[in-house]
Amino acid sequence: MKVIMDTTELARRLDAAKDIAARAGTLALRYFHDRDTLHIEAKRTLQDMVSEADREVETLIRDALAAAFPDDALLGEEHGVTPGTSGLTWVIDPIDGTAPYLAGLPGWCVSIGACDADGPVIGVIVAPMLGETYTAARGIPARLNGEPIRVSENLDLTTGLLGVGANDRVSADKVGVMLADLMAAGASWTRYGSGALMLAWVAAGRLVGYLEPRMSAWDCMAAYCLIEQAGGKVLPFPLGDDITSPAPVAGGNPHTYDTMLRLTRVDDVGFWQKNT
Repeated sequence: MKVIMDTTELARRLDAAKDIAARAGTLALRYFHDRDTLHIEAKRTLQDMVSEADREVETLIRDALAAAFPDDALLGEEHGVTPGTSGLTWVIDPIDGTAPYLAGLPGWCVSIGACDADGPVIGVIVAPMLGETYTAARGIPARLNGEPIRVSENLDLTTGLLGVGANDRVSADKVGVMLADLMAAGASWTRYGSGALMLAWVAAGRLVGYLEPRMSAWDCMAAYCLIEQAGGKVLPFPLGDDITSPAPVAGGNPHTYDTMLRLTRVDDVGFWQKNT
């Protein structure tokens, strides 16, 4: 279903998402300061963890969005899919960067995005430990704490810093090749715990790009909106029935994006399949 929302309606949803993300960030921060008491479980692997903080923060977000926009669909990392009829789907990661969160590190955030049939349409990312709030919507410029942001205009892979992520869904040897090829091309790369936050830093011009061979929609949808509205380019994420499956993710400034994909083949799904 394709429904076109005007800028006024998107701005209303963006304002609501910003308020909800702020409340979610406050709750996440309260749990963070009391994290030694949290019950923690492993999901797919011992490195893929979830705590009651993740679940409670997502519940807060879902309940608030459902109350404000009952016709919109919801997709969250911890509580799955709730169908909708409006043509808009909220995509939620209550705490992106659970591992650094549980370790007492600052590299985590609350991410609330939304998409329609054409792609990312709303993005809000709150990083409570850093005091940063990123916002954007289609046709509404990206901002950091209310100030306009843009992707970097003068930096490239050899003069700027590239964000990189990887996980057990891809072969370790291919990740090694990717990093070696980047370094051979003169690129410097970094990893900071939260892919959503590093993508937001692309929008803010702090990183020239970010890439990850397999990522979930809730990790990237909000930041994809930020990057596009800040003048950058992103690798389209599968929508519709495929939105719940991990996919390649890449975003960057316009003069870095193509080179980044060429060097890493992050958009070549066949290459990154395990055991191939």
